[in-house]
Amino acid sequence: MAKSTSETPAKAAKKVAAQAAQPRKTAPEVPPPKAAKPVLLSGGNPQIAKGYGDAPVQAYIAAMPGWKSELGRRLDALIVRTVPGVRKAVKWNSPFYGVGDEGWFLSIHVFTKYVKVAFFRGTSLRPVPPGESKQKEVRYLDIHEDDPFGEAQLADWVKQASQLPGERM
Repeated sequence: MAKSTSETPAKAAKKVAAQAAQPRKTAPEVPPPKAAKPVLLSGGNPQIAKGYGDAPVQAYIAAMPGWKSELGRRLDALIVRTVPGVRKAVKWNSPFYGVGDEGWFLSIHVFTKYVKVAFFRGTSLRPVPPGESKQKEVRYLDIHEDDPFGEAQLADWVKQASQLPGERM
């Protein structure tokens, strides 16, 4: 005679309880993927994809190496405070700032030993920023690690620059 394969409900319940009491086998823990390190171009300038809005600019600032990242945060905050509603973008691996559809009035670029702030109509600012350019109207402010820079003067230049016709790029 063949054995019955059916179990009584009591035996089935005991079997389930015994299985539940055994430690479960789980997949080994895998750490979350590390964020990719930003690619730095010549001179330490972050390579950030072209994009419009605050997010690509913040990605650029976060990728600025060393002391330059904190300076980038300070510059961005100063620009936002000085020009409410400022428009932002990353183009040519540099943050650009503009007003509405008036074009861009300023950009930032990282170099090995300093951060360059470019005023596209810089010769119209008073006083004129110190750094000369091969382009007729552009003027620069180069900020080195230990350079104190006058935030009041920079804010005044930002305000003046934002009120001039911008560059269409």
